[in-house]
Amino acid sequence: MTNTKDIIIKLKEVREEKGLSINNILDMVEEAEAYPPSRSTIQRLFAEGSENNSFKYEETIRPIARVLLDIENIEEDDDMDIKAMKSLLKYKMQRIEELERTNSDLQAALTKEKLKYHEKLDKEREQYRKSIEFLKEQVSYKDKRMDLLLDAVYQKDLQYKELLGLILSCPCRAKAEKEQS
Repeated sequence: MTNTKDIIIKLKEVREEKGLSINNILDMVEEAEAYPPSRSTIQRLFAEGSENNSFKYEETIRPIARVLLDIENIEEDDDMDIKAMKSLLKYKMQRIEELERTNSDLQAALTKEKLKYHEKLDKEREQYRKSIEFLKEQVSYKDKRMDLLLDAVYQKDLQYKELLGLILSCPCRAKAEKEQS
């Protein structure tokens, strides 16, 4: 199967056949592409031994191949190698476009799922906040009830002490104690 190494070799052959300079190629690519590769990138692509380097296909090789190999149109007078190369590049471009659409769809689905997840988390946070507020109110209510009960116990203690004091200081008790002794 043809890979980017083969494409780079073919691009170099076409450049030599047509006698194009780096500036010619740069002008052609700038005219045809919205985002052409830079002059230094084109120089690196056509440098000696560059077929062994790695280049980003979509950003570097594809724009140049479109211009030099005219991959958009397969013509009858093209030889078999060029036809095969154009077919392969056309297939790769279609595949890249399909993958870009799939990627966009997946990104949209991911965004939608993230939104659902965040909405779910927001609902759960709201429920927990309400539960915490309710429990705080219950604790506050129980604290008030405990304060009331402690006050009632304190009042009862005071009443018992007062009654005990009255019983102990009662004149009839002193009289009863004298009689017993």
